[in-house]
Amino acid sequence: MDDGLFRKGKDVMLGKVFSAAVLGIEAEPILAEADVKDGLPSFAMVGALSGETREARERVRIALENSGYRLPVKRITVNLSPADIRKDGTAFDLSIAIAVLTAFGYIPEEYGKDCIFMGELCLDGKINPVPGVLPAACMAKEKGFLRMFVPKENAAEARVVSGLAVYAPESLKEVVDLLCYGETLPSYEEEQVEESGKEQEQPDFSEVHGQKMAKRALEIAAAGRHNVLMIGPPGAGKTMLAKRLPTILPSLTFEESLEISKIYSVAGLLGGEKRLIRTPPFQAPHHTVSQVALAGGGRRALPGMVSLAHKGVLFLDEFPEFLRGTIEILREPLEERKITVSRFEASYSYPAGGMLVAAMNPCNCGYYPDHTKCRCTPSQVRRYLGKISRPLLDRFDLCIGVEQVTYQDIMNDTAEEASEQIRKRVEKARNVQRERYHMISADCNSELSGKEIAQFCVLTEAAQKCMEHAFNELSFSARGYYRVLKTARTIADLSGSEKIEEAHVLEALLYRQPEQRFWEVC
Repeated sequence: MDDGLFRKGKDVMLGKVFSAAVLGIEAEPILAEADVKDGLPSFAMVGALSGETREARERVRIALENSGYRLPVKRITVNLSPADIRKDGTAFDLSIAIAVLTAFGYIPEEYGKDCIFMGELCLDGKINPVPGVLPAACMAKEKGFLRMFVPKENAAEARVVSGLAVYAPESLKEVVDLLCYGETLPSYEEEQVEESGKEQEQPDFSEVHGQKMAKRALEIAAAGRHNVLMIGPPGAGKTMLAKRLPTILPSLTFEESLEISKIYSVAGLLGGEKRLIRTPPFQAPHHTVSQVALAGGGRRALPGMVSLAHKGVLFLDEFPEFLRGTIEILREPLEERKITVSRFEASYSYPAGGMLVAAMNPCNCGYYPDHTKCRCTPSQVRRYLGKISRPLLDRFDLCIGVEQVTYQDIMNDTAEEASEQIRKRVEKARNVQRERYHMISADCNSELSGKEIAQFCVLTEAAQKCMEHAFNELSFSARGYYRVLKTARTIADLSGSEKIEEAHVLEALLYRQPEQRFWEVC
């Protein structure tokens, strides 16, 4: 390496380049400053750093040496600012190394002014992938940066952002050679990135025999993004129905796909040629899942499965088998459509706007109230159903009783309706809702607030009398009443009706009957 690049004769030298810190699913620019002075040799780092970020001084120092850059014995101080934002992770390694090389004169300062650098350095100078590149690329475009240097494994997700030249060097030396000597390293803006592989064959509703009422209820749920509870005996097809629900959900818009992909990028689940989440996600945690895994958090406050199911489906099978404290933390996300993870240094908000679909048996053996098969005592049934609290039960818009399929249903040769046919009706209803709510924050019926319900859920006189009677007879809570109204609004949208009619209200009430039927024993 040519030592002539080192700027001799200056007692103070300063290098500045930018990186990015991910907060929730958004990113903020971080200025990496390296100050070099005469004095006792040292390498200090400041700026609200986590332990693994502070360890970058050893990774960077050795990576620089092994890449062939001989640094004179100086006192080096690196600051990551602003200091009120906590820096977590290893994504700052590359920016720190470039800032140090700039301070020592290996790289002219003006060469890195319009760049964002992200990547973890190996001791031999190779660059490892890091999470959160997609939110950082979106931020870089908004803030006016022109170029972004990321690990090769993260290049595809950064390339999603148009108008930003994305470079994917494999080593620190490649970055320096490109900046200083203009060596050719093709940017992903210029390359043709092909989509990988063929899409896997998806399950289809045509494979489900019988269960007409359950299929209709899931169609309504998909059209309005409503939460669903399925209750019935084992083997009735609850899990089969839930796994096919994503196939009738509307296609994601680019904005929705980008938002979901940001969550997956922060969680470190994007990489290689996987650039965007293009289909509604489906998350099905086991009933032994922890609170942190479900809601999010942990040492680095990562998004949980409730956020990974954003705009898709969070399926909780064997619902009462989940720990009571685990499922109770879903109350606020189901209402607010977001979840906030608080830490001492900061709070992080993640979207949680997916559908909650739960499936359960009505008792320990699974056959209540069929007394020819059920051997549970009333106290055992009460104890089993009592695992689901009333406030959580109130947050389900539809409660479906899934009955056993008969032999005739299985042997019936009549073709069942395919997912594609159902999805067309769902998309038509969802387009009606988007057009109706284009002036407010909601984009589907389940997201309406109390004030918006009064404005958009207009009932005919007969429907209003029906709701009044149901409210008094069934002892609805205010939350339950509003959820019936929102379900009726979706049924009206599917039928093409501007107002909510009595038939729509009656059908919406029908999907609350299993709740009254099973929980009356409690």
